Amino acid sequence: MSQPSEYLQPAITTVAIVGVGLIGGSIAAALKDRQPAVRVLGVGRDARRLEVARSRGLLDEAFVDLTAAAHMADVVVFCTPVDRIVAGVREAATACRPGALLTDAGSVKRRICDAFQEAPGTGVEFVGAHPLAGSEKQGFEAADAALFENRVCVVTPTPQTTARAAQRVAAFWAALGARVLEMSPAAHDLALAQTSHLPHLTAAVLAATLAAENRGLAASGFRDATRIAAGDPNLWTAILLQNADDVLLSLARYDQVLDQFRAALLDRDAAALNQLLQTAKSNRDAL
Repeated sequence: MSQPSEYLQPAITTVAIVGVGLIGGSIAAALKDRQPAVRVLGVGRDARRLEVARSRGLLDEAFVDLTAAAHMADVVVFCTPVDRIVAGVREAATACRPGALLTDAGSVKRRICDAFQEAPGTGVEFVGAHPLAGSEKQGFEAADAALFENRVCVVTPTPQTTARAAQRVAAFWAALGARVLEMSPAAHDLALAQTSHLPHLTAAVLAATLAAENRGLAASGFRDATRIAAGDPNLWTAILLQNADDVLLSLARYDQVLDQFRAALLDRDAAALNQLLQTAKSNRDAL
């Protein structure tokens, strides 16, 4: 997706990041690294934690008052749990100046974008986005200025989104090193159910099956397969519930393939089992 120069105006001088955890902290770190002239405001509920982030150089100012930060910002990026983004955008929009741009980094897009079929405020637009980058680690202590480099960021405009707003959001993420891909909110959620949400669910199920007495025998294979299950349960509860319909579709396909493995084992069918494993290997090798 190109970013013609006329869409990059007005220049971004101040960015407010709502939710300074791993993603929000990494956005701040990337801005400091790539756009050092941009002023970075951090917004959150814990003033003490925000002050620590500021003292470590991630933030220029810290706020517990969202509207105060939004009034100063050219761009407001929401990195809160997905079930809090809509309310946050609506609150911020009441204080934003005309021309301000609001976006997010949420893993679910349809329910969020559907809430803004009309602009959230006068002269203010919201455009959904989702950088496909992250970690099972939590908190700004794990922030990485290179987290978005060469990683896909999906931008999800709706039919009501202006070309100018979509291009400005794309340019923002591209400036952090991301490769921008445009999709509809519905297409994004269906795809991410398969590539992100279902993997987290299955990793959690696998981790939940581990008997306490066998933990000492869980080596690298088990650890690799369950790594993402270490993610924040509260964050993932919100994601899975907000995208439940698409996750259930992906889970149904997973069940079909799992049944094929189960049948091969019940029948002691080496050829069928080997073919299933070969298909899995080919798909994994193609990544």
